[in-house]
Amino acid sequence: MHDNLLYFMTSRIPRHITRLYRRGEFSKAIVLLRRLLASNGRLNDEYKTRILYEIERLKRIRLDFRYTRSDALKMLSEEIRDFKPSEFDEWMRRGCIDYRVIDGEILFFERFIDNLFKLCPDLRERRVKPEDARRREAREKLFKHIEAVSTGSNGYKMPVRNRIKMTIKVKPNVVPEGEVIRCWIPFPRICPLQPEVKLLSTDPASYILAPEDHLQRTIYMERESRSGEPTTFTVEYEYTVRAFYRRINPDEVEEYDEGSEVYRRYTAEKPPHISFTGRLEELAWKIVDGERNPYLKALKIMKWIIGNVRYAFAFEYSTYENISEYVAEHKRGDCGMQALLFITLCRIVGVPARWQSGWYAHPDRPSLHDWAQFYIEPYGWLYADPSFANSITKERGKLGLFYFGNIDHYRLVFNNDISIQFHPEKKFFRSEPVDSQRGELEWRGGNLYYDKWEYKLELVRVKNG
Repeated sequence: MHDNLLYFMTSRIPRHITRLYRRGEFSKAIVLLRRLLASNGRLNDEYKTRILYEIERLKRIRLDFRYTRSDALKMLSEEIRDFKPSEFDEWMRRGCIDYRVIDGEILFFERFIDNLFKLCPDLRERRVKPEDARRREAREKLFKHIEAVSTGSNGYKMPVRNRIKMTIKVKPNVVPEGEVIRCWIPFPRICPLQPEVKLLSTDPASYILAPEDHLQRTIYMERESRSGEPTTFTVEYEYTVRAFYRRINPDEVEEYDEGSEVYRRYTAEKPPHISFTGRLEELAWKIVDGERNPYLKALKIMKWIIGNVRYAFAFEYSTYENISEYVAEHKRGDCGMQALLFITLCRIVGVPARWQSGWYAHPDRPSLHDWAQFYIEPYGWLYADPSFANSITKERGKLGLFYFGNIDHYRLVFNNDISIQFHPEKKFFRSEPVDSQRGELEWRGGNLYYDKWEYKLELVRVKNG
């Protein structure tokens, strides 16, 4: 079931239903979707899956938008000096506050405050909480690392070894006692960026580890639920990761063999989020503006994203219909959304590009992170991190373009593609159908969404390079 995980399939939801939920009438839309599912015995399995996922998607959107207006006003009064409620509607008009109308009520995104300060940076001076000192120190450490990587030899260098402990804890009584919970925890791939991985321990002790080159690698475990107790899964491992730097001479870039596996696979569409829509095709060709050199095409795309797209925290990826189209239209997105737009635009203009993701494994500030790769002859696969390039360019100018072609050693790679079935296969809808960074769980009654469990990644640097 769901081998390709593409829940937005060719079968379309009837327009009168989509019009309902686009107007915010979620409850009415769900009633009609369930009626359609129950009354039409001629539906094929693909269309049934499409309807079931649409119902699930609307439920997930509701979980993302959890605050009422009174909640939002109270929270802002605690975050912004001299806050006046009259300012709130102005920020909404400016598009700085994320909200949706759902069943007649205006509801606000759970991270609307974080996005407010990113989308309306003029408000940062009024923020009650100062910038975290640890964050500033981590940034300065990163800048020094970039400068060090950018000198000396080409290639992979400056290896470090990290130890990771990742824990998933299912909340008590989410699953009936005695039922088996199935758990997939992300696990490092073997790839040029991280050539060595050593599994240290798991709890429970029995597991299935996906092959080293699986495109979304996981370690799988099972455990029975006990009444009144959380159900915990843990994995510990060490891995080596390196930085990468290469000077590129655009005059030495060669044409592609368009019959090669790399070219055919990584210049193709992968709906719904890597789709060559009319809007995206027009944008891609406008950006490259007649440029024929593949490296310079990709550079123009990166610079367009840096100059036009603002960083903003995303809603759950499973709730978007087409992420790259959304970013192009709204000029905003998080790391993975910017990476998907980069990949899509590159593929449209004939530059092979692919996904890479896991965590930004900085000892002082580990966090989920996504980026991209693009392929240039005769240099091979290079790295592209649009969101890091974007933020660092605004802070340190040209230093941000380090992330066009190169990458730091603060990485933990789990994935090299989007929407790949796990090993062993997951039976129900995933909580995150695009990527795999937090983990996935299910039992025989269905998927366990993020509101049912918690995750934690602990990182210790074992050896500096």
